[in-house]
Amino acid sequence: MNIVEKIDKLKEEKNAIILAHNYQPKEILKIADFVGDSLELCIKASETNSDIIVFAGVDFMAESAKILNPEKKVLLPEIEGTKCPMAHQLNREIILKYKEKYKAPLVVYVNTTAETKALADITCTSANADKIVSSLEEDLILFGPDKNLAYYIKKRTGKEIINIPEDGGCYVHQKFSLEDVYRVRKLYPKATLLVHPECNPEVQEEADVIASTSGMVRYVLNSDEEEFIIGTERDLIGRIELELEKLGLKKKLIPLRDDAICKEMKRITLEKILKSLEEERYEIKLDEDTIKKAKKAIERMIELSK
Repeated sequence: MNIVEKIDKLKEEKNAIILAHNYQPKEILKIADFVGDSLELCIKASETNSDIIVFAGVDFMAESAKILNPEKKVLLPEIEGTKCPMAHQLNREIILKYKEKYKAPLVVYVNTTAETKALADITCTSANADKIVSSLEEDLILFGPDKNLAYYIKKRTGKEIINIPEDGGCYVHQKFSLEDVYRVRKLYPKATLLVHPECNPEVQEEADVIASTSGMVRYVLNSDEEEFIIGTERDLIGRIELELEKLGLKKKLIPLRDDAICKEMKRITLEKILKSLEEERYEIKLDEDTIKKAKKAIERMIELSK
């Protein structure tokens, strides 16, 4: 048996499901049972009947799956290399400092640790951030950790957003600059520019479309246009290509930068997924109190997203 056949056999034997984020390379996407953005993965994790969830993503995603399924075994095929740097920019100490200063609800991006989610009133993703913040009565909101997503939310909702920490963000999306936009647009003047709300404000302002990863997938699939510049992690292009193939369509997809790569995502490999299923490693473990509090914040988001 080849590696894919071994993975499929173990999935069946152990009643396991593989959830993969849109940023995974094609070979991972092809063996996944479900592929999506952070919101879609949270919803799928809350609905699964599988006994084991193998997460092809970064640490906070696997933690979210565990929070929503405390009775299930959640496995992350690689532990050390999959820590999302942005998720670890916001911690308990920073939150308590701001909560003492401002009497405002705390909305945290799902790209945060379980400990951070446990202190939040509600979570959000890039797909629903404006909707979640708009649903709150208050006009002053504490939000973290991504300052560029905070800019996007403020612009969409008109609310006052205090970003914590002040300089939080994603190293992949912060690479994109106006120079990149001008350079690629000069080469492809007819192309539609799609960017993620984690991009810098000046890049967002130049975009034709600002969307979550799955929002970008849907836009390309449903659009009559033929050329698209993709301003997010490079492997989203592979994800879109797989969907286009299913529909028998061909469109030109251009990365805004070739080096827009999340190295933490790429630590997941087919070999590590197989090992994870064989040995049931590495299991995500969280304490009951953290799960209880964080689950409340995530479930509130899911309910408002329906």
